[in-house]
Amino acid sequence: MTAALSSDARAHGHETSAISTPRRLLGLYLLLGFSAGLPFYMFNAVLTLRLARHGVDIVIIGFFAWIALLPTFKFAWAPLLDRCDVPGFSRFWGRRRGWIMLSQLGIFLSMVAMAFTSSDESLPLTALFAILLAFWTTTLEVAADGWRIELAPTQAEQAPIVAANLWGYRSAMVAAGSGAVLVAAWADWTWAYLVIAVAAFAPFPILAAMRPEQEGAVGRSRALIAGTLASLVAIFAAAIVTAAFGWALLSAIQGVGFSAKTNVTPIVLAIALLPFVALAVALPRIRRLPADALATMSAFAAPYVELFWHYGYAVLAVLAFVSLYRMGDVLTLTLSHPLWNEAGYSLHQIGVADGVVALSASMAGVALGGWLSTRLPLVWTLAIGAVTAAAGNWVYVWLWHSEPAAFVLYISVAIDQFGNGFAGAVFVVYLSMLVSPTYPGAQYALLSGFAFLLPRLLAGASGTMQTEIGYDGFFLLSGALSFAAIFLLPVIARVKGRTPS
Repeated sequence: MTAALSSDARAHGHETSAISTPRRLLGLYLLLGFSAGLPFYMFNAVLTLRLARHGVDIVIIGFFAWIALLPTFKFAWAPLLDRCDVPGFSRFWGRRRGWIMLSQLGIFLSMVAMAFTSSDESLPLTALFAILLAFWTTTLEVAADGWRIELAPTQAEQAPIVAANLWGYRSAMVAAGSGAVLVAAWADWTWAYLVIAVAAFAPFPILAAMRPEQEGAVGRSRALIAGTLASLVAIFAAAIVTAAFGWALLSAIQGVGFSAKTNVTPIVLAIALLPFVALAVALPRIRRLPADALATMSAFAAPYVELFWHYGYAVLAVLAFVSLYRMGDVLTLTLSHPLWNEAGYSLHQIGVADGVVALSASMAGVALGGWLSTRLPLVWTLAIGAVTAAAGNWVYVWLWHSEPAAFVLYISVAIDQFGNGFAGAVFVVYLSMLVSPTYPGAQYALLSGFAFLLPRLLAGASGTMQTEIGYDGFFLLSGALSFAAIFLLPVIARVKGRTPS
């Protein structure tokens, strides 16, 4: 990547000129949400179902949920997207769109690779391509989130854009989940991944046809060729680095005797506490920093130090709250599909549940959550979201103890997806209001990533927990963890950041 020659403000100003009306902005974020939502299910819920159908042990399936941890660490490369351009793409279409186009190429190629290894005969190979798919999907989200916060800095402006983005995201997740499962039922998993790969790539030519960063710019074809070649080099390099790191990590894990029989839950909980301990130790020093100290820090450190300096010790309560709020949704996504499979539901029934049922319920939840976010204080909408999310987990206890019937599956999925959509919309607005307009992309990446650190760590141990307490105990626990976020709301409501004196 090449360092940007123009200032950030100038680059952002050029890019925003390509969106001339609020309607086009909503349409853009509907499209970007769709583009990011399609691949998410393919390395998450669909993959767990695929592994379950191939007879992979539930504990191993749980370990695959750790792939979703990758977005948690997106803060590590988010500053790169704020300050660097993609050769070819960014010169013509601007920095944000350049990264989005690179990411879509990465998503497409990773999913094609998953298609041609769909027999899962080599689980390390399956994991490699799933990790790459997660990486490029996350990179797409980082670029889109930073741009969204810059374009709409207030709560009133954020709510409709968030709703449009989540409509696209969730409709794509449903389309991927339902479409892939139905194609697998009719053909096989290879065709399922190929179909979704083509669908995920569809926004690329739309972006390529958009107006350039600067009016009157020439060389669209040259920029497209140069950007594609540079992107292929970056994608190949990412694959090599990931494969090398994965091999080293697997060797180390096997060397210490770690296996599917190891009880990983205590280890996971200990790891989850480390960021809180480290931050608590660092906060006194950060709080003593003068405001002008941020200007002398590196581009990587400044966004995160500013966030902790701004909120002080209250940031610990904020991080605890965001860690709990989406807990149930993440845990449910990990084991819901293996639950349906073990309960005796067919691929066709699962496809329908993941399709029209999940889409309509999720869209209703997103719409109501986005609308209430413009009408009520966020603390109230956050409370409602916690209750609906918990109910979406607890309903699967009823499903597990009921005789397999289509209406039981469809009602359960509808309740789950409505609560998930509502809580998701409110949560995105809340996180967007926490960040500084000076560092929107990097700070949002940190907060949204940290929000899923503990849930996704525990999701990797979900197979182990299920073997200990069963499916009913697992979903009772996951719902209770989501509901527990309510008890932090009185503290969250009083959090105020300080300003430079």
